[in-house]
Amino acid sequence: MLVAPKKDTGSRSGADSQHSLKRAGSLSRHVRERPITMLRTAMEEVRVFTLTCAVQNYAWGKAGLDSEVAKLVLGGDPLAVIEEDKPYAELWMGAHPKADAKIKDNLTGETTLGQWIAQFPGCLGSKVKDTFQGQLPFLFKVLSVNTALSIQAHPNRELAARLHAQFPEHYPDDNHKPEMAIALTHFQGLCGFRPVEEILGFLKSVPEFHALVGNEAAEELRCVTGDAVHTRQALKKCFTRMMNCEKKVIVDQLNMLMKRVTGDAAAGKDTSECNGALLLRLHSQYPGDIGCFSIYFLNYVALEPSQAMFLGASEPHAYLYGDCIECMACSDNTVRAGLTPKYIDVNTLCDMLNYTPAPASSKLFPPVKDYSDPFVSIYDPPVPDFTVMRIQVPASVKQYTVAALDSAGILLVVEGDAIATSAAALSDITLRRGTVLFISANEAVSLHVTAQLGMTMFRACCLL
Repeated sequence: MLVAPKKDTGSRSGADSQHSLKRAGSLSRHVRERPITMLRTAMEEVRVFTLTCAVQNYAWGKAGLDSEVAKLVLGGDPLAVIEEDKPYAELWMGAHPKADAKIKDNLTGETTLGQWIAQFPGCLGSKVKDTFQGQLPFLFKVLSVNTALSIQAHPNRELAARLHAQFPEHYPDDNHKPEMAIALTHFQGLCGFRPVEEILGFLKSVPEFHALVGNEAAEELRCVTGDAVHTRQALKKCFTRMMNCEKKVIVDQLNMLMKRVTGDAAAGKDTSECNGALLLRLHSQYPGDIGCFSIYFLNYVALEPSQAMFLGASEPHAYLYGDCIECMACSDNTVRAGLTPKYIDVNTLCDMLNYTPAPASSKLFPPVKDYSDPFVSIYDPPVPDFTVMRIQVPASVKQYTVAALDSAGILLVVEGDAIATSAAALSDITLRRGTVLFISANEAVSLHVTAQLGMTMFRACCLL
């Protein structure tokens, strides 16, 4: 797939870089000299700046410096205190009201990114501003997963609006939440319904699973003959029957299964027919939880660094372990039904899911090379809200320009060091592992790379 021309990626000349340095120094001097009544104008002229971003300490996160989130926080701020036993689960980079990033300079005080965008919506780019009503349309994250997240899916816009109106305490906004995960380390998850033949195989080899689904629903799935509509209906019936079993029945069947698998594993027997290793791991984290049986319905997906999966509306999934970049529409709506102590909404989840079966390989979402920049790979999902670019500057390149786009962007440095200059920055900016940089629309940033091994960066934006 070729990427249509959407941006000017031409590098700046040496003269342009000198102009950037002079302009930045002049801007800094004038900001100091201007009276307080001119502060708003000065703020508007500073359109490239670093961010201090919020950390979410959810219990499922990796602890201390085992967490990529914690490592990035410490890299970006060497004075940050990382507690050895505290989970560092998510780093939120964006303007979501739950965790609005703070602008990191001496000019704006305690201004948040959301407040700044509200004052200067033109920073988004004209198309983005008009399409998304002056809001930054995406939320950029880093996740460090130690124990499984919930069996979940995200609503489409219509369902999100209805759920928010009815249950605002559980569904905090009316937006959809498509999302994409890009692995930073080996990353494991469950995603989408398995091919029917795989599910039928587990119904045969795992009698406890068959008992929860029931004979009628299992037979209906076995008898589907390739008709897509009937297949989805039969799969929905099987999944819904299992999810609505009485708690005592679930616990009893799970205990029987665990006893059998534990015994077989202790005896050195092969437990792959019942997905034994993953079952034991999930049960140790969430004993007695119906989500332990979800492994027989959902694909197990393993990503290596830079591999990605895209999760559209209503796609069932659960992250299991690893570190990833995540980008999504700016929403916090999640419908859950297992592997979680949070609010569970089984009926809504069962009604909304995409029951189209597909192999695990189909869940991978490969990037495409930017035709105009050999160092950029583009993850461009089939939604307008966000695109992610992976920028890998090799060790041989010491001067690089982060190109201007007709969209605001958030840049995260994952590896490497550089000095950044821009006509729209207050002064030169030191980039290091963990630095988060906001770049307004139509602004370029020149990098003098100081790292010996090059740089790796991820940039979230909105390419309409």
